[in-house]
Amino acid sequence: MSWLDRERTIAPPGFNRWLIPPSALALHLCIGQAYATSVYKTALVAHFGVSLTQIGLIFSIAIVMLGLSAALMGTWVDTQGPRKAMFVSALFWSGGFLVGSLGIFSGQLWLVYLGYGFIGGIGLGIGYISPVSTLIKWFPDRPGLATGMAIMGFGGGALIASPVSTALLALYDPNSGAEGWVASGDAVGKLFLTLAVVYLAYMMFGAFTIRVPAAGWKPEGFDPATIKARPLVTDKNVSAANAIKTRQFWLVWVVLFCNVTAGIGILEQAAPMIQDFFRQPDGTSTVSVVVAGGFVGLLSIANMGGRFVWSATSDKTGRRNIYMVYLGVGSVLYLLLALFGSSTTALYVLLAFVIISFYGGGFATVPAYLRDLFGTFQVGAIHGRLLTAWSAAGIAGPLIVNGFLDAQGTPGALTAQAYQPALLTMVGLLVIGFLANLMVRPVQATFHETVTARPVVGQPAMES
Repeated sequence: MSWLDRERTIAPPGFNRWLIPPSALALHLCIGQAYATSVYKTALVAHFGVSLTQIGLIFSIAIVMLGLSAALMGTWVDTQGPRKAMFVSALFWSGGFLVGSLGIFSGQLWLVYLGYGFIGGIGLGIGYISPVSTLIKWFPDRPGLATGMAIMGFGGGALIASPVSTALLALYDPNSGAEGWVASGDAVGKLFLTLAVVYLAYMMFGAFTIRVPAAGWKPEGFDPATIKARPLVTDKNVSAANAIKTRQFWLVWVVLFCNVTAGIGILEQAAPMIQDFFRQPDGTSTVSVVVAGGFVGLLSIANMGGRFVWSATSDKTGRRNIYMVYLGVGSVLYLLLALFGSSTTALYVLLAFVIISFYGGGFATVPAYLRDLFGTFQVGAIHGRLLTAWSAAGIAGPLIVNGFLDAQGTPGALTAQAYQPALLTMVGLLVIGFLANLMVRPVQATFHETVTARPVVGQPAMES
């Protein structure tokens, strides 16, 4: 397996760094399917005969394992290199779909928890962080743009997975033409098998085309002094072990937790939520199942676009300033959604679109925020540890929304008013995150250290 080693992925002189983003996108577009789970959520509720909260746990477990595996394996990913990490991620992610399909076919919900949630979640975590630090090293002149390119694929995964999943569910279910159709469990199981095969192929393409820059490499014409001179940007380095001892790490942890919790509650419930917001007195909704599936795809565009646009913008505005927008403006938009979102579908869609763009932007900007505060030495490992905030949010967001909704009624009979307590709770969380972001200051010099860059094979190490 030596062909997976980091030394085998060092780019030769003259390598075009713009060939790296497609490798990252190939991986992230696949694992981004996690955002399309709402497409078959109602089908799983009917198939297993359980509550929204119990089905929501599948997604929550996957996000918990994403954060935990990223935290535990972050240093390993930095040491072993992106190819080996992306290869392992592909095996776990596809394997999770296979085990999950077995659980659906056999009627054993715990196997879906184990497969998609636990095993697939490990693939999510390793895959999520594996190309990020590599792209930051390839684009030291534009770290926000780099992380936006790496992570926008994760937000855009549902853009592909949502319509494809809807079409495949209709293909696999002979009753798909019936009025009020909900996909059968058999159709969802076959969907999982299909996704396992397709995603394995695309993720392997990403793994075998990724490259890392040689030690000491920098873009032609790049002057590091232009980056060092900016507020909150350091030219020093902090190890992952020391980073978690700093106040700054935990403040950014709170910022990410609040931003993610607020957004994840909507995304995890996206398809049924828009139907419920426009439910008529007779129990029918003016938004059909097909339109709701399209809305999930639209949110994916917002998620993906926000990751690229807002993160790239942060190279100009600074990371802390852009988070003030995510959290401050976001809290106002959530309030408007809770109070007036059901007035027209156009207003609802507009508010949700901008909110989710902020959610995606927060994800894509945070690796560059960490690079600014802690340097490039172990930014991948630090990022992995920070993603435990995503794990916590993956539990909190769905539990808040599903808990409120289960107390209000049953799926298919809820209205916009049932969502107000959950949405107002999200407003409070965003305000807390806003205050935490205001408190971020440069890391104290006592945490800085001298590091030795990895040498190119046959060349001596370089001090930095």
